[in-house]
Amino acid sequence: MEALAKLNNCPTSPRKMRLVVDLIRGERVEKALHILKFTNKEAAIKVEKLLLSAIKNWEAKNEGSRPEENQLYVKTIMVGGGRQLKRLRPAPQGRGYRIRKRSNHVTLVVDSKTVETQTN
Repeated sequence: MEALAKLNNCPTSPRKMRLVVDLIRGERVEKALHILKFTNKEAAIKVEKLLLSAIKNWEAKNEGSRPEENQLYVKTIMVGGGRQLKRLRPAPQGRGYRIRKRSNHVTLVVDSKTVETQTN
């Protein structure tokens, strides 16, 4: 059974967030947490918090099971562009240069690798 966690309107550019997200895609949860803990980027803190939330969501769906026993892993993680705040910066000769402050949406899905056998 899989669990989902979302982070909306995170004030980091999608490009910077994808650098961190690509490090943990497909990894086991324990290894992904270690990678994020020792990654030297601001986005890693937010992704680590999101991963912990996804683990808690999985535990809520599967009461009585532990994530370590079920070999939880990061099934999918996607980064999409969020809203942009448009600002003006003063430029020479009375002009204004546009600055786009980007944000992103992150969707994280964790799943267990153990397959339960069903008897018919």
